[in-house]
Amino acid sequence: MLQHVTLEVTPGDIDRSVEFWELLGFERVEPPAALAETFVWLEREGTQIHLERNPSPVVPPHGHAAVVVEDFDATVDRLHESGFDVQPGREHWGAPRAKASAPGGHVVELMASPPQPV
Repeated sequence: MLQHVTLEVTPGDIDRSVEFWELLGFERVEPPAALAETFVWLEREGTQIHLERNPSPVVPPHGHAAVVVEDFDATVDRLHESGFDVQPGREHWGAPRAKASAPGGHVVELMASPPQPV
């Protein structure tokens, strides 16, 4: 099980980044006090996203996180309504997918369901 992923985000993008991840079903949780000045943590079903405040963030050009969302169409609609860019992706495993641009340039793949075992 993947426990967390850390994404570097400029301090000015933190609030919008939190909004983005909350639209994907994550909730803000308190990091340990020693980390609270640098990090904002969000969690969903035991998996966390750690947003690291960094004035010069590194964003991988091709790397991305993939999130299975509960209601794919409603999630895409909420992201669009909140001003986030979401582009349809190729359907695999009989389920829709899309790529969303998170604040700071991180790409997040949205999946209606995970790949099915073969």
